[in-house]
This record gives sequence, structure tokens and C-alpha cells, in this order.
Amino acid sequence: MMMLYRLVRLIETHSQSLATCLLDRVQDSDLTEHYQQNVPGEELKDRVYEIYHHLGEWLIAKDESQLEQRYLEIGARRAAQRVPMSEVIWVIVMTKENLWEFVKKEAVLERPVEVFGELEMLQLLEQFFDRAIYYASVGYELEIANQVLRETSASSKSA
Repeated sequence: MMMLYRLVRLIETHSQSLATCLLDRVQDSDLTEHYQQNVPGEELKDRVYEIYHHLGEWLIAKDESQLEQRYLEIGARRAAQRVPMSEVIWVIVMTKENLWEFVKKEAVLERPVEVFGELEMLQLLEQFFDRAIYYASVGYELEIANQVLRETSASSKSA
């Protein structure tokens, strides 16, 4: 467990540079065209910073409601910005890969127990990002449904 705390602290300490690195990756990717066009870079960077900076709260405390709320909002916001769901999922995957590459580069493993700590963290990260994808999808779908209701209501009022 000590290794997990150390890795979480390392991530939180470097959350600003991690967010900047992810923003660069999103802006350079051929698979994130709508993000590049519809999501202000600073907004994306701020959301990613927030996720990295507070990752330990979920990994250690496993506060599912906080994770749910954060990603419902992200999914809804991206739907409102007309970002396809495939790109939302891809950027979440990129966020995970960016983080994992950082951990692999920065974490020096000296003892077998540290390897188990890293494996535990990998499992927790997988759970976190799997749930992030699910809740972002739910938030996205709810926003699309609300848009349809608003459009239906507006067209019935004008008729």
C-alpha cells in the first residue's frame, strides 16, 4: 500500500505537466478532430489536471459518487460541444495511457513488493478509467436525450 501512496503522490505532484502533455497529444492526434475544433484547449487541460490531481481520492478512498458526478458532467459537456462519443472515449483512453507512460518512466522499482504495488495501481487505474468511460457515456446520452426533448418542445410550441 505504501507504493500506491507514493505513486499517487507522484502523479498529483506532476498533474500540471501531465495535463499539458495530454493536451499536446490530443491536439496532435488525427483521431480527435472534434476535440481540437470544439473544446477549448484550456478547458481540456483544466479537466485533465483536475482528474490527475484528485486521482488519489478515488484510487485510495474509491469514492464512486465523486467519479460518477465528474464524468457525467464531462460526458454531458462533450455532447453539448458536439464531440462524437468515440472521441470522448478515445481521449479518456489517451488520458490513461499518458498516465501509465509517466508512471512507468518515473517509478523506480527496486523490490518485488514494489512490483506488486505497481500491479495493484494498474488494476485500480483500469477500474477508474473503465468507470470513467461508463459515466461519461451515460452523461453524454442524457445530454443528447435532453437536446431532443428541448428541440421537440420548441418545435411543438412553434407549431
